[in-house]
Amino acid sequence: MNFLTIFILIPVLMLLSLFAARNRKQVLSIMVTGSAALAAASVYLAIRYITAGNGGATGTMLLTSSHMWYKPLNIGFSLGVDGVSVAMLCLSSVIVLTGTFISWKIQPLTKEFFLWFCLLSLGVFGFFITTDLFTMFMFYEIALIPMYLLIGIWGSGKKEYSAMKLTLMLMGASALLLVGILGIYFSAGAVSMNIPDIAHIDIPLDKQLFFFLLTFIGFGVLGALFPFHTWSPDGHASAPTAVSMLHAGVLMKLGGYGCFRVSICLMPDAAHILAPLFLVLTATGVFYGALAAIHQRDLKYINAYSSVSHCNLVLFAVLMLTRTAMTGAVLQMLSHGLMTALFFALIGTIYERTHTRMITEMGGLMRVIPFLGVAFVIAGLASLGLPGLSGFVSEMTIFIGSFENADLFRRVLTVIALSSIVVTAVYILRMVGKFLYGPMQNPHHNELTDAVWYEKLAVVILTAGIAYIGMFPLGLSDMLNESVGLIK
Repeated sequence: MNFLTIFILIPVLMLLSLFAARNRKQVLSIMVTGSAALAAASVYLAIRYITAGNGGATGTMLLTSSHMWYKPLNIGFSLGVDGVSVAMLCLSSVIVLTGTFISWKIQPLTKEFFLWFCLLSLGVFGFFITTDLFTMFMFYEIALIPMYLLIGIWGSGKKEYSAMKLTLMLMGASALLLVGILGIYFSAGAVSMNIPDIAHIDIPLDKQLFFFLLTFIGFGVLGALFPFHTWSPDGHASAPTAVSMLHAGVLMKLGGYGCFRVSICLMPDAAHILAPLFLVLTATGVFYGALAAIHQRDLKYINAYSSVSHCNLVLFAVLMLTRTAMTGAVLQMLSHGLMTALFFALIGTIYERTHTRMITEMGGLMRVIPFLGVAFVIAGLASLGLPGLSGFVSEMTIFIGSFENADLFRRVLTVIALSSIVVTAVYILRMVGKFLYGPMQNPHHNELTDAVWYEKLAVVILTAGIAYIGMFPLGLSDMLNESVGLIK
C-alpha cells in the first residue's frame, strides 16, 4: 500500500469512529488521536522526502502510484508528492491538530461539528496527495461542501448570508474549473488525467489560453484573487474559530497550489502571455487588502482582509514565473497559513473572554491575559515581516524573485505590492496598541483569565512553526526550490 493513502485512511477512520462515539470525551479523544497521527505522518513524510534526495536533487515526484478508476475517461487514483505537496501536508496537519484544541469547548452538537470538520480535512489532504486532475477536483469539492454547514450552523453574525455567499461563489468557480480540467484532458489527446503525463504533452496555444483563464480564475477565486475575493472576509468573520483557522490557513492554499500545479505547470505558454493581466489584478489585491484592513474595527475582519492581501501576494509570486519567486510563494503559503491560524485562534479565545471583537471596546488586555497578548504580538510582527519570523523570509524571497530578470512593468507592480508592507505595519501596530496596550475600556475585563492548557498548546505549536521558518529557512527552501522548477 502506498504510504500516502494514510492521509486518506486516517480521516476516514476518524469519521467512522466519530459516528460510533457516544459522548463528548470520546469525540475529543478521537480527534486528538487522529490529528496527532496525521501530524506525525506528515513529519515522517517530510523527513523521508528530504533524505530520499528528491528535496534538492531532481524535484521529481516521490511515492507515485496509480490505479485506474474509470477507464473511459482514464480517471485514476494517482498519488505522488514533491516538495510543495509535502510542505502543504505538514501545514494542513498542524492546522487540523491546533484547530482541534481550539475547538475543545465547541457547542452545540460537538460530534456533528467534528464530523464536518473531519470531512473538510479529508478533502484537503486528498487534494494535496493526488496527481490525477479529476480526483484532485473531487477532493477539492469534498473540502468545499462542509464549509456551508460549518459556518451556517456554528458560525456567528450574518452566518447564513456568509455561508450562502461563500458557497455560491466557490461553486461558480468550481464550474469553471471542471470545464477547464476536461478541456485540458481532451486538448492533451484524452490519453491520461495524470498531471505528470499531461506535463509532457504540448497543448495547442489557443486552447492553452482559454483553459488557463478558466482554471486560474477557478482556483484563484478560492485563493482570494482580486476582484473575486468578496466572499472571503464575510466567510472568515462568520465562521467558528477552528473553521476560520482551517479556511484561511489551509483551504485558501488549495487555490494557490492549484494555480501553480494545474494552470502554470500544464499551460506554461499561456502563463507567459496572460501573466501581465493577472499580475495587475494580484498587485492591486495585495495593496487593496492591506488598505481595507486599516478601515476595519472588528478583529476578524482585520485578519480577513489581511489574508486577502497575503493570498494575492502568493498568486502574484506564482505569476512571476521565476524559481525564486515561486519558492517564495510556497513559503508565503506556509507562513500565512501558520500566522493567520494563530491570529484566528487568538481572536477566538479573546472573544470567548470579552464577548466582543471590536478593538474600540477593548484595551489594556496585556496586563490581564499576558500569554495571549504576547502571542498576538508575535503573530502581528510575523504579518508585518519582522526578521527572524516566517513573514520576513517569505516576503523577501518573493520580492527578490520578482525583481530577478524582470522588465520595468513587473518591477513597477512589485513596488506597488511591496508598498503593502508599510500599510500592514500601520494596521498591525495600531491594532496591537489599542486593544493590548491602550486604556482599558471595560472594567469587567480586569477579571479575565489567561489561556488554559489546550489553548496554550495550540498557540505554542503555531508560534514554533512561525519561528522555525523564520530562523531556519534554508532546508525548507532547498526542498521547495527544485519542485517549483518544473516550468517548461
